[in-house]
Formats: sequence, structure tokens, C-alpha cells
Amino acid sequence: MSEPDANELREHLHAAAGDLERLQALLADACDTLLARFSLAADQLAALPLAPDDRAWPPLRDARAQLGAAVTALQFQDMASQLIAHAQRRLHQCAERVGAPPGAGAHTRMPPPWPNPVAQANVASGPIELF
Repeated sequence: MSEPDANELREHLHAAAGDLERLQALLADACDTLLARFSLAADQLAALPLAPDDRAWPPLRDARAQLGAAVTALQFQDMASQLIAHAQRRLHQCAERVGAPPGAGAHTRMPPPWPNPVAQANVASGPIELF
């Protein structure tokens, strides 16, 4: 790869890593705002009076369950952040590889990729796996 092509590719890789960093900040801000709003709504629902027989009115009970599910979904933001950080490391690794001088010997080989820290593909609830 010629030097101008390598420089251009390196710039694109660093730009993509920067875009991921901005995405991570946007996700974190949106999740913080949503979590605060959901928590406020859950507190307001919890303050509503119960039915005379001490059971929540079905629509109120359902609304509480939906808010709980929304909060659970927001907890997956941490996994999204880990995946973004993983992609950023890989992009920086590729950019460094592109910037390596020709004939640098063993240093021109790509090291093995880091294992993906996030295996979860959806936000459905289920069992928790502890390490």
C-alpha cells in the first residue's frame, strides 16, 4: 500500500474510532436521562393508592411491570459501551498496523483480535451468568 493510501486509511480508521466515542457519549447521556425519567415515573406509580383489597389495580400493576422491563433494557447500555470500546481498540490496532513501516518484520503481523467482551445479542431478560 502506498504511503498516501496508508495515511488516508489510517485517518479513516481514527475517524471511525472517534465516531464510536461520540456514539458512546450519546448513548450514555440518553440512557441516564431515560433511567432518571423511568425512575421518577415508577416512584409516582408506587405512590398511587392501592385497591381496597391491597392488590394493585391491573393497569397500574401492568404499568409498573412495563417500567421495570424498560429499566432492565437500559441496563444493557453497559454492554453496548463495552462493545463500542472493543471496536475502538480494534480500529486503533488496524490504524497502527497500516502505519507500520514496510519490512518491519514480525511487527507487521496483526496480533490476534481481542475476544469480544459482549456475547449478548438481545435485551431479553433471562438468567444471569456470573464470572
